[in-house]
Amino acid sequence: MWFVGLGLLQILLHFAGVGYAADWSWNFTGDLWKFLFPFGCAMLWWAWADYSGYNKRREMEALDQRKAQRRIDNLAHLGLDPAGRRQFRRR
Repeated sequence: MWFVGLGLLQILLHFAGVGYAADWSWNFTGDLWKFLFPFGCAMLWWAWADYSGYNKRREMEALDQRKAQRRIDNLAHLGLDPAGRRQFRRR
C-alpha cells in the first residue's frame, strides 16, 4: 500500500508542478518509468505476499485475536474472569 501511495503522490506532485516530479514527461522514452515504478513494486509486493502466505497469516492472527477478545468479553458479561473462575463480591 505504501508503494501505491508513493506513486499517487508522484502523480499529484507532477500535476501540481511541485518538487522533483514537476519536470518529468509522460512519453514512453522519457520519464514514464519513474511514474510506473512504484506501481510495479506494489504488484510485486502483493504477488509475493499472496504466494508466501503472508496475507493469510495476518488474517488468521487478526481472527484469533478477535476470537480471544470476544471470549474475554463474554466471560466478563457472565461474571467470570478470563480463567473461568467466578468472581465473588464481598459486602
